[in-house]
Amino acid sequence: MRILVIEDETQLAGHITRALVRRGHTATAQHDGALGLRAIVDESPDLVVLDLGLPTLDGLSVLARLRQAASPTRVLILTARGEVEHRIKGLQAGADDYLAKPFSMDELVARVEALGRRSASAPSGDLLKVADLSLDIRHRRVARAGKTIALSPREFDVLQVLMQEPGRAFSRTELCERVWQRDHEYDTRTVEIFITRLRKKIDTGFGVPLIHTLRAVGYTIRAPE
Repeated sequence: MRILVIEDETQLAGHITRALVRRGHTATAQHDGALGLRAIVDESPDLVVLDLGLPTLDGLSVLARLRQAASPTRVLILTARGEVEHRIKGLQAGADDYLAKPFSMDELVARVEALGRRSASAPSGDLLKVADLSLDIRHRRVARAGKTIALSPREFDVLQVLMQEPGRAFSRTELCERVWQRDHEYDTRTVEIFITRLRKKIDTGFGVPLIHTLRAVGYTIRAPE
């Protein structure tokens, strides 16, 4: 994968890029938010490791501009340990995953590669449909009632799991295992955030909701009866 690390601690950025290169990835670094955003536009990396505390333009602003532009680039945010609100804001702004500092470099590389596998492992040629909502797995496109809907990579992954088995209830834990392929201390809240984001994009303005919460069970997607 082509990975861009945006981290203002130059020594840490160097450690991260070298660890990724040792795993066979192409990795470069920027130490400023505005320069990092420009590099994303110019280089179109597959994935960005994004620190939130950046000079010139903070990480949340970089992330917001990416998602406003419907960028498909996957984003792993780095936050200081204990900054739960920042993690939640990052996920709400469109991040695909997060990692708290200080972290194990092996864990960071594993998280990055897990994000990459979700993109590479999608079967080709599949078209999923629920009512007037369609999801093209091969081209990673979503539309409802003929209107294209821009999703972040992780939003797409969550929706794909739901649409592969319409009508089936998925618990928060199962969605975490299917989409994130791991556990962490805020999994439940993370799933809720992504479901909220999907509802705003998939259901708002279309009259009939397709995504439903089943009390004490989890979430499902189904066509109206």
